[in-house]
Amino acid sequence: MQNEIAGIRLPDSQLAREMTEFIRDTESDLLFHHSARVYCWGALTGARTGSTFDPELLYAASMFHDVGLTARYEQSQLRFEVDGANAARDFLRGHGISERDIETVWNAVALHTTPGIPQFMRPEIALVQAGAGMDVAGRGYDQFTDAQREAVVAAFPRETDFAHGIIDAFHQGMKHRPDSTFGTFNDDVLAFKDPGFQRIDMCTVILASSWNRRAGCDPVGGCAHHGHHDAGHKHE
Repeated sequence: MQNEIAGIRLPDSQLAREMTEFIRDTESDLLFHHSARVYCWGALTGARTGSTFDPELLYAASMFHDVGLTARYEQSQLRFEVDGANAARDFLRGHGISERDIETVWNAVALHTTPGIPQFMRPEIALVQAGAGMDVAGRGYDQFTDAQREAVVAAFPRETDFAHGIIDAFHQGMKHRPDSTFGTFNDDVLAFKDPGFQRIDMCTVILASSWNRRAGCDPVGGCAHHGHHDAGHKHE
């Protein structure tokens, strides 16, 4: 791999080389190139915004952020982000990395699909989400120069039909654990790929909870016993 792309350096330590080899052996070319680009977009974002970050930790989180989508987790019922975070944790512990740094990487991987939170955490956590958002959804696309985008894609090719390819990769990694997508936008993938997929509706969960199983109460139609006929009515 190139050591420098668009003015940023890729970590080249023994740890970084072993991570690269592990991910290459574990992920498809599509996911590996995506993960490498996530590091580049994240590092470029950090440089542009003046963030102080540890390149090796950012690289570790970027490399592992989608490993939970791979075939080795086809029996898991955890969120794929948690599988990836756990894999990163185990790998880094095996290389003597401090628990504080491991926690940073774990959070970066686990939270990379959770909008609205990572940007307020340590830079490595924020930058992984920023990099993933740029590569998958084009978030912040215009904040990069043409030269930067061209250099990153030249180093780590983006498939012509990457959009459908990454959706397929998400689907393959999550179709066996649909309940793990509740409360995330991952359920959009299952709804897109599987016409029979039924989302869990939080309002229905609330109204059907044990708190509402009171004598004479119908959580859907209202509470005749208490004279309430609006399912949205609050019971004190």
